[in-house]
Amino acid sequence: MITIHHLGVSQSDRIVWLMEELGLPYALKWYDRGEDMLAPPEYRALHPSGTAPIITDGDLVMAESTAIVEYISQRHGDGKLSVSVESPDYPHYLYWMQFNNNLQTSVFTKMAYESAGGTEPGPDNVIMTTMSRRGEGLYRALEQRLGESDYLGGPEFSCADIMSIFNLTSLTTLVGARTIDDSMPNTQAYIGRVTSRPAYQKAMSIAGPEASRPD
Repeated sequence: MITIHHLGVSQSDRIVWLMEELGLPYALKWYDRGEDMLAPPEYRALHPSGTAPIITDGDLVMAESTAIVEYISQRHGDGKLSVSVESPDYPHYLYWMQFNNNLQTSVFTKMAYESAGGTEPGPDNVIMTTMSRRGEGLYRALEQRLGESDYLGGPEFSCADIMSIFNLTSLTTLVGARTIDDSMPNTQAYIGRVTSRPAYQKAMSIAGPEASRPD
């Protein structure tokens, strides 16, 4: 059985969501953040990267969301929520599986630079200008894609949606992250479709940002 090592208020909630979508059994081991809001030593000891999420599957210890999601879908879910290489939507699936990390890189880099006293984007601030342009471009691509397709990886819900929704919900609570407003109607409708899924709602009640360690 897969064990999900869940760091409270982290992207590991998407692994719980995936397991609920696939109807697969799993064990959830909860770790609380320290007073510094970082992962505790026992969590960082699980894998050299020390990042969330982490799963164990027998002797396998695996980190990195994109890899974990695809591994579970293919190895344990018969590829149910993946898109086959023969599908015309396969290139879209590949692209949107990477959206999570691409957007977070731009958001977190911008936040780090601002916290260190960086200024607004402009001709004398290449880092802020680059990160702002990258983020804006990703949101434009997102809105355009969702005007063409109900889901990111094609007409059906897939792992690409599981990978992406964190950026459009939890991430928006961070200072500097973009709120999905009326200027992105396709994305707003998409968020409604995805977050109304029973498996998503159950996963968030178990391991979402507002969930707490079970007794």
